Amino acid sequence: MIRVAIIGVGGIADTHIEAYLKFKPRCEIVGLVDIYPDKAAQKLAGYGLNAKVYGDHRALLDDVAFDLASVCLPPFAHAPITIDLLNADKHVLLEKPMAPSLQECDQMLAAAAANGKLLSIVAQNRFKTPTMKLKRIVESGIIGPIRHAQVDSFWWRGKSYYDLWWRGTWEKEGGGCTMNHAVHQIDLFHWVLGMPTALQAVVANIAHDNSEVEDFSTAILFYPDGSIGQINASLVHHGEPQQLVIQGECAMVAAPWRVKASTARDNGFPDDNPALQTEIQALYDQLPALEFEGHAGQIANVLGAIEGRAELLIDGQAGRSTIELVTAIYASSFSGQRIELPLATDNPFYTREGTLLHAPHFHAKTRSVDNFANDESRINAEGLTQCQTSHPK
Repeated sequence: MIRVAIIGVGGIADTHIEAYLKFKPRCEIVGLVDIYPDKAAQKLAGYGLNAKVYGDHRALLDDVAFDLASVCLPPFAHAPITIDLLNADKHVLLEKPMAPSLQECDQMLAAAAANGKLLSIVAQNRFKTPTMKLKRIVESGIIGPIRHAQVDSFWWRGKSYYDLWWRGTWEKEGGGCTMNHAVHQIDLFHWVLGMPTALQAVVANIAHDNSEVEDFSTAILFYPDGSIGQINASLVHHGEPQQLVIQGECAMVAAPWRVKASTARDNGFPDDNPALQTEIQALYDQLPALEFEGHAGQIANVLGAIEGRAELLIDGQAGRSTIELVTAIYASSFSGQRIELPLATDNPFYTREGTLLHAPHFHAKTRSVDNFANDESRINAEGLTQCQTSHPK
């Protein structure tokens, strides 16, 4: 029986709790930790957990025996608490993003190695059947050499989103939509395509006046074989479309799943290639579906790795690669320069202090609330009124 503690009981903690509950009796939740213990107590009662509530992770460490912690905290708290847990001989499943800086990522990796403990960074989109199948198809070579790939992490958030006390600051959040929303899509990108050798990027804040950080970014990635990648992140896209599109020489495949193949006429214009499309679709259909998807899929893998029955599929190095790309996007956009990869430890953005020193403050944060009354489901009445006033029907 693997004993589990949840550190931080915000909205994402529900997903962790519900996933662990799928794997009784392999694991049991024994502790919930939050700086607002009443929220933790409500969570405990709501799920009927036989666990204790703590206001601090140190009190948890002093009081109860456990094996694995899910860390579901704001980014600025990830490194110090994760290192404490690893040094206390605990395995850690850490929510995204891994940390606001590469230095903190390396410190966590060192702690995991020194203590012989597993450190896994949440990347639940790898554990979805369409993306797993997409990766297998790309690896098969059936679409030909990759020429271009694009990932769009498009979300929409009202202005009040950044009223929460830790959001919208470089010190606490570590960045904007690139760091905290596109992190999963960036993970998928380097998981499928590998790491580039250089990139050039632009970031901006175009709609959120209570935030120091960006709400839009776009980056061009350069690969040694001449292929080009694009990473786009936004908090201003209505409908929140998400996609990963990979253009091979022979065909295009994408998640959400679609496939298109073309051949060239004598004049170079395209004709459909239905035979190749049918072949790719047949390969897609033959690949097995995952038994557990999303967080449940990753938690199943982590439990199996602790039990010695499975290889850990997403480790700390995978999380670090995502932060390296985010860091390079910031370094390029703030300097106006093309950034070569991998980043060296003497790069000005390697440390959190370096990022704080060089990052632009798009706006001053002037509004702050300790907690939203209804978590993430709060309606942005301010933004709605503004839109209705500006565009009356």
